[in-house]
Amino acid sequence: MSERPVLVFDVNETLLDLETLSPVFDRIFGDPAIMRDWFAQLVLYSQSLTLAGIEGDFAQLAGGVLRMMGRIRGTAIVDDDVTALRHAIANMPAHPDATEALSLLRDRGFRMVTLTNSPPSDGPDALTRAGLADFFEHRFSVQPTGRFKPAPETYRMVADRLGTDCSRLCLVACHVWDTLGMQALGGYGALVTHGANAPLPVEGVPQPDPVRPTLTQLAQAIADRWPG
Repeated sequence: MSERPVLVFDVNETLLDLETLSPVFDRIFGDPAIMRDWFAQLVLYSQSLTLAGIEGDFAQLAGGVLRMMGRIRGTAIVDDDVTALRHAIANMPAHPDATEALSLLRDRGFRMVTLTNSPPSDGPDALTRAGLADFFEHRFSVQPTGRFKPAPETYRMVADRLGTDCSRLCLVACHVWDTLGMQALGGYGALVTHGANAPLPVEGVPQPDPVRPTLTQLAQAIADRWPG
């Protein structure tokens, strides 16, 4: 197989368990499933800002989308609700198998970095709190580009900082909108579904490979594909 790529991990939902935000939405709306709608809207509007040429802050956008959904659903959103959501986001735990998966890849000699839409933190970030930070040689935020993933500039920034090309990167995520951004630039995409996502079977859309349901299974598949 060709030279192994640098693995670029998405953070939110890929490494950190997004489902732990559900109790916040259950308390506010009486329905934990609304969390998925909120996250979809958050991604939609982050990409909309980028397409419109408007810079934004992902953390502030998360709160704004919560307020928007409250207005749509006739539920009053107070400052404490936004604060509770931000606290929950900052303290999302790692998926139970994240440490095992990252240990496997580290032991096989893979270089690993992260790339997130979230802005840099003034204190310990979510990855540090989750105990995963030490697996990565760099932790990148899209913020310097003023654009959100999957804008090409975000992936090129990582390649430039690492002194390589996008063709030598593999985006590891649980969202096809993320992996296809890297693949469109000639890189690779690997997808973990976590039982909540799936590939997008549309002709002409780059397909991630490998695709696995858990991080440990995906890590093993990556190691098998690029044995080094």
